[in-house]
Amino acid sequence: MVSITVDGQEVEVKEGATVLDAAEKLNIDIPTLCYLEDLNEPGSCRVCLVEIEGEENYQPSCVYNVTDGLEVRTNTPGVIEARKKMIELLLSDHPFDCLTCAANQNCELQSLAKQYGIRDIDFDGERNEFPVDDLSPALVREPSKCIRCRRCINVCSEIQEVHIYDMNERGFDSVAAPAFNESLMDTPCITCGQCIMVCPTGALHGQDDKQKIWDALADDSKHVVIQTAPAIRVTIGEMFGMEVGSLVTGKLVSALKKVGFDRVFDDCFGADVVVMEEGHELMERLESDKDLPQFTSCCPGWVKFCESFYPSLLDNLSSCKSPQQVFGALAKTYYAEKVGIDPENIFSVSTMPCVAKKYEAQRPEMNDSGTQDVDAVLTTRELGEMIKQIGIDIKDLPEQEYDEPMGYATGAGVIFGSTGGVLEATLRTVYEKLTGERLEDFEIQEVRSQDFNEAEVKLDEERSIKAAVARGTGNARKLIHRVLSGEADYDFVEVMACPAGGCVGGGGQPIYSGRDRWGRMVEDRVARADGLFEADGKKDIKVAHENPFVKELYDSFLEKPHGEKSQKLLHTTYKDRQLYTHEERYSEKKGKEMKEADKNN
Repeated sequence: MVSITVDGQEVEVKEGATVLDAAEKLNIDIPTLCYLEDLNEPGSCRVCLVEIEGEENYQPSCVYNVTDGLEVRTNTPGVIEARKKMIELLLSDHPFDCLTCAANQNCELQSLAKQYGIRDIDFDGERNEFPVDDLSPALVREPSKCIRCRRCINVCSEIQEVHIYDMNERGFDSVAAPAFNESLMDTPCITCGQCIMVCPTGALHGQDDKQKIWDALADDSKHVVIQTAPAIRVTIGEMFGMEVGSLVTGKLVSALKKVGFDRVFDDCFGADVVVMEEGHELMERLESDKDLPQFTSCCPGWVKFCESFYPSLLDNLSSCKSPQQVFGALAKTYYAEKVGIDPENIFSVSTMPCVAKKYEAQRPEMNDSGTQDVDAVLTTRELGEMIKQIGIDIKDLPEQEYDEPMGYATGAGVIFGSTGGVLEATLRTVYEKLTGERLEDFEIQEVRSQDFNEAEVKLDEERSIKAAVARGTGNARKLIHRVLSGEADYDFVEVMACPAGGCVGGGGQPIYSGRDRWGRMVEDRVARADGLFEADGKKDIKVAHENPFVKELYDSFLEKPHGEKSQKLLHTTYKDRQLYTHEERYSEKKGKEMKEADKNN
């Protein structure tokens, strides 16, 4: 421990700590912009400047290590003026479209400009203007808003280990972008959206489908249905000032009915169906001892990661679609038949904590119902904005129930929203089907944590199922290398692309200005996951195969899990994206050129 003085207050901190750490211990606020605790500390923005006794120049507090007896001043007139100049320099090369920016009122640069009372900018000169990259169905890049903080680079490389971004060019022309500042569509981007979650400005944001839904709701010829992902019920409340992890299922249903959806369904019903399909697929693989371990396929970010980096494992991926796509296919077949509506007139919406779901819904494989299974995908953020647009505060709404027949879900379906939940839910059913007995402890605690976990579920004295869970694709790489090297032997593996909790920390979840603590983000995700496990505990039925509406689905429509009809509707194939053929590259390029031409016209 060393002792230093900050603004006249003495504090002890560990040797090697930074001035920013010491100030935080004293509850002294030093502004930051590029800094992201435990992940990104480049000291590049210089917004966190402080005065150090004996130093000729002001120093960035986020990277200046303390020494015993150090004297620091954080709020002198000179320090305040220096910070203002650094903010002005950033603003001098930044678009002034704040009112229409995706990050309006949620932009860290905008917040600092307000905090420091910046009304005029003394620095004239040219500004960088980079083309907007909106070719991805999931993400939009506006490089002109990049402040070179490198957060996206580090979360993509250090946490996700996908390595899409780096600094392009030098000096004034530098920008964080894919190689050669190409489109994300020309990269193996997995569309997880974690870069969106850490971007301090609007340089990265999700595609916006709100208007598409408003148009459908206004069209009398359309029967508009919506499915809500499990993670939405523990995050949408945050957008209305509620505590992180608040469970607002009934209020969410009430809000969606006020928005105008004809039917409000639960994506967790789709999750229960996935348990049946994926579980029976696993049992078949265990019996044949072929293509093990079986990897889950619920997460489109993970699926694209596997397609792009580990295509040799595609046969190990479960062929079952995600709950979103399972639900979409059933909405336009089973539900359409049940209520007597032409599938062409059903507009199927999902609300997801994830921008990768936007990409997944547009995959050409996702049309087994005869049309696009899911027509539009809303993120948590978009849904919150829609609810606010019609003047509703979700806190004030009464509780309402989901609509039948696709609105009831078991506890197994609910926990899909947290990493480990898919594995746990599936094993609840598989265990009972293989042993004829109820799993005594539904809560497989070994797989409920933040990074990488293993568990073994004993079926009897001779048989067991060895399972593993990986949170984030960086951890997935470690797990896969263990499998490929023969170091680990598993039967069933769950991977979720988003770190520290899976869907509860997806790229479509609420974003808060001042998000400079990765550790705090992780804590929020844990609180949301706890909310889902709380919801599981409140359910009377906790195993998917006892869902009465799922039973009816199979009895009257699908016939049996993993049968001929369900394989056609609810299962799919995957694509090796590691190597493109010339024809595929040419086709993709022409498609992008046509989209660009349409936009310009």
